[in-house]
Amino acid sequence: MSEKTIKVTYHQLEVKEFPSGTTLKQICKHFQHYYDYDILVAKVDNDITELCDPITKKCNIDFYDRSSTLGYNVYSCSAIFMMVVAAKHLFGEEHEVFVDHSIDLGVFCRIDGIEITDEIADAIEKEMHKISKDDYLFKKMSVSRVDAIQYYKKKKRYDKVRVLKYISNTYVNLYRLDDVYDYFYVKLAYSTRQINDFKITRVDNRGFVLSFPTTINPECTLDYTHHEKVFEEFQRYNDICNRLNLSIAADLNKVVSAAKIDDLIRLAEASYNTQLVRIADNICEKPDTKLILLAGPSSSGKTTTAKKLTTFLRSRGMNLIQLSTDDYFVNKEDTPKDEKGNYDFESLYTVDLNLFNKHLSQLLEGKKVEVPSYNFVTGKREYHGHFVKLGPNDMLIVEGIHALNDILTLSVDRKYKYKIYISPLVQLNIDNHCHVHTSDLRKIRRIIRDSKTRGYSASQTLHMWDSVEKGERKNIYPYQDEVDVVINSSLVYEIGVLKTYVEPLLFCVDEQDSVYPEALRLINFLRNFLPIPSDEVPHDSVLREFIGGSCFK
Repeated sequence: MSEKTIKVTYHQLEVKEFPSGTTLKQICKHFQHYYDYDILVAKVDNDITELCDPITKKCNIDFYDRSSTLGYNVYSCSAIFMMVVAAKHLFGEEHEVFVDHSIDLGVFCRIDGIEITDEIADAIEKEMHKISKDDYLFKKMSVSRVDAIQYYKKKKRYDKVRVLKYISNTYVNLYRLDDVYDYFYVKLAYSTRQINDFKITRVDNRGFVLSFPTTINPECTLDYTHHEKVFEEFQRYNDICNRLNLSIAADLNKVVSAAKIDDLIRLAEASYNTQLVRIADNICEKPDTKLILLAGPSSSGKTTTAKKLTTFLRSRGMNLIQLSTDDYFVNKEDTPKDEKGNYDFESLYTVDLNLFNKHLSQLLEGKKVEVPSYNFVTGKREYHGHFVKLGPNDMLIVEGIHALNDILTLSVDRKYKYKIYISPLVQLNIDNHCHVHTSDLRKIRRIIRDSKTRGYSASQTLHMWDSVEKGERKNIYPYQDEVDVVINSSLVYEIGVLKTYVEPLLFCVDEQDSVYPEALRLINFLRNFLPIPSDEVPHDSVLREFIGGSCFK
């Protein structure tokens, strides 16, 4: 009797036949030549599937390497698991590893009870390379949730115990690497040999950064660049979370299930306002300040923050006049074009820099200026008699993607500028090893806002995200070290609120859509958090910029 074969359609183009039960790892070898890097994970009839799984029926297949968003998440989580195992090889199970937060092109990590030296950082990286060369398999096991909880209790891994308590599934997937079992909400690679490019960089005696290739630069791991102000803001927020006994998702879920979320919302909002009060005081202590510049990546809450900061400064007798760079756009036909010949609306040179700087100089000299208004329908600047003049207690505030780039404000001396970088620097993680990407929070915020204000679907927003991040890396991140202050716009409770708004939008992404795997990953991420109603979110909260109901117009 002949062996049963199954037809596999790759990328909806190429059809091959394989014996029933052939694993995806064996199948992917036939298509590896289409990829620059090792295939890490598959999509089988739109179900994200690990390479160890067999094929038993006719199906459509696609594969992903580390240059894709899905492949990057597989690669980074697999690298983190390798780092955890390497640390346990070196220091034993009694020293727990903590993956605290994203930073630069990697994650900041600590090891409980271990002071990090250059020698220790080198030893961890060396051990990771050994694990990679030894080619361990990442073995997935489906186990009873109750059994998993009992196992982690015996191991005194109470972060895992608490996380699993709030998962409703009867069975959960655990991953084994060497003799270490861990829980991840994303898929992992087939083996450690595939995870062979990474770097460990000591930051200080508190910890180190594990860096890996990204979708922007998949070729290799770039050297870590330390951003001191952003890093210290992460540490400050971490201290606040520790005082509130909030470090992982289960801590927030405990507050929700105990019906105490209202108090936490008020505490989080007070903490956010305290940042702005401190900045307002700092600005007032610098009498030369005439121009406040505010920038940050997409969905950081720039608009609400600018308006709240304006209120705090007005309470101190200062008056802020906002200038929008949008009103100084060049006429549409003069807009720069990208390498594909499309209009590049994120280029600095979409702004008429000569006119903008001329008006800045005139305003700072006390002259009256007629500010233009840009007509996005006609693609031209117009003038409607809107005149602006700075009084003795007046300041200008400019908020936008290029605000921190000195070319935008070349006519103004640095001593007159106060630069602010804003981003939601997430500190609340799933557990000790599963951190929350800062970009994931911004992505979820933007999906909700785009749906409410622009009528975009989650699919449309996800399709745009790569170009959004590309623009941020070019126009925002290079200037984050030159600022006077960093604002963390993350609210410790917000993921639970955002979940109630974004989940229905994510479930609407069609299974045939190329961004479906990313939508599914976000859905699986959100399952670790209990929903939180938005009723008690203040109307001046930065969160209202995304979910609606803001008192700022």
